[in-house]
Amino acid sequence: MKHKHMISNRVKKGVERTPHRALLFATGITRSHLKKPFIGIASSFSDLVPGHTQMRTLERFIERGVESAGGTPFIFGLPAVCDGIAMGHTGMSYSLPLRQIVADSVEIVAEAHGLDGLVLLTNCDKITPGMLIALARLDIPAIVVTAGPMLSGRYNGRKLSLVRDTFEAVGRYTRGEITEQELCCFEEEACPTAGSCQGMYTANTMSCITEALGLSLPGCATALAVSSKKPRIAYQSGQRVVALVRKGVRPSAILTKDALYNAIAVDMALGGSTNTVLHLLAVAREAGISLALKDFDRISRHIPHICNMSPGGEHLMEDLEWAGGIPAVMKSLSSRLKDSLTVSGRTIKEIVQAAAISDPKVIHSMKQPYHREGGIAVLFGNLAAEGAVIKQSASTVKKFAGRSRVFNGEEEAMQAILAGNIKKKEVVVIRYEGPKGGPGMREMLSPTSALVGMGLARDVALITDGRFSGGTRGPCVGHICPEAAEKGLIGLLKDGDEIVIDIPGRRIEARLSREEIEKRQKVYRPLTKKLRGYLKYYAKNVSSASEGAVFL
Repeated sequence: MKHKHMISNRVKKGVERTPHRALLFATGITRSHLKKPFIGIASSFSDLVPGHTQMRTLERFIERGVESAGGTPFIFGLPAVCDGIAMGHTGMSYSLPLRQIVADSVEIVAEAHGLDGLVLLTNCDKITPGMLIALARLDIPAIVVTAGPMLSGRYNGRKLSLVRDTFEAVGRYTRGEITEQELCCFEEEACPTAGSCQGMYTANTMSCITEALGLSLPGCATALAVSSKKPRIAYQSGQRVVALVRKGVRPSAILTKDALYNAIAVDMALGGSTNTVLHLLAVAREAGISLALKDFDRISRHIPHICNMSPGGEHLMEDLEWAGGIPAVMKSLSSRLKDSLTVSGRTIKEIVQAAAISDPKVIHSMKQPYHREGGIAVLFGNLAAEGAVIKQSASTVKKFAGRSRVFNGEEEAMQAILAGNIKKKEVVVIRYEGPKGGPGMREMLSPTSALVGMGLARDVALITDGRFSGGTRGPCVGHICPEAAEKGLIGLLKDGDEIVIDIPGRRIEARLSREEIEKRQKVYRPLTKKLRGYLKYYAKNVSSASEGAVFL
């Protein structure tokens, strides 16, 4: 890009920009830096979030890459939340709203300072989609660096991971299956390094999707946080963003309908988190691309599940990395992927051609999948007129019928589960946890993990207008729309109502007559909560989960 075409000229060129240059010189840059593209490094570094603690090192390598390619780097900070630490209490109400704040913050800083390009340094659950929304909204040359997954822990020769060995261990300890000493050991050993949690949970699913979209360099998603490969990718990303700026390659040239299809296909093949439905709907909306819930289900019908990742399976991110990472997954899917451009300058087909599957036990062929269909299914019915989602690859139960146990919030349900008050053939209903009713659409990982730990994974279902962590397994249906706060049928349920979940038939129903439903609707008054601060603002402006829980 020639000097006269730089976006940053609006803050640095011309006599009227003398005070602007004075302030820029106050940052320590030289006059020669003014002649180069201004590259923002949006860093979500935090000492609070294990997936982000190593980002200071990655910032330095990105800076080096930008400088070496002839750009002027500027680091600016963004907030981050660890969903695992926020889980199971009021803190989780702030997780999904953070996505909006991240997107808005990147937009504000980039526009206010006239940045020519962006490197988006991210890793965990809502920060990555927030970055992608910003990238689509701004449409200035950008590249994403995800900071990488953590290594597994070890106990008596067995691999440990966060969900299986801490969240699910709560239920196992409660029922007396493990000792307090073992529980304490799991606490200390399950998360032994920096990085995003080890399974195909939301953070890692979003990293994989970002690479499949073509918005991060090949190999970035699975490169381990503690590996030397990760800073090399950070350095190369810094170099590459300058090339994108000079060539004028904008996200809109990469983030296309075909790229979204590829991302969803990879998601289905991996058995990724149901949160990706919310996030990709939001990204597509920002990019002006038509995408609906039914598109996810349509793709899932013909993309097989070829990687048996935790929590539904036994493989962790380190196994996927050694097996060849996302390029290898795409190689297995190659006949069903679309060719599209990536930030690397290579197309998807070129990346696939150079890829190799190093471990066919981890990455199966489409002819020998773990499941014929993809990881996520979309259900409809009188309980979910606008749709609901389930991670079908993580549930061995495909059909379930039972009587409802209704709870107005996660805490009520959790108390009943740990007290042993949930019985076989019951459907736990957790409502008023949707985008508006929560607000913030909390994740129900604590109750779903407790059910698994209590030995009820196959015998009890759970449905909610809230969300699930990527770590949830079993017959658990989330994102039920309309939500209870919007007078959805889930808000009308009573203890003892029969609920039917049919994953192959894509149905979720409450066996209530039309007359009974109308009778309940006449007297129904949604529960209201006293809100303040950002949650009050969020509840007022957020859309339904079927639309991606975006601000309209």
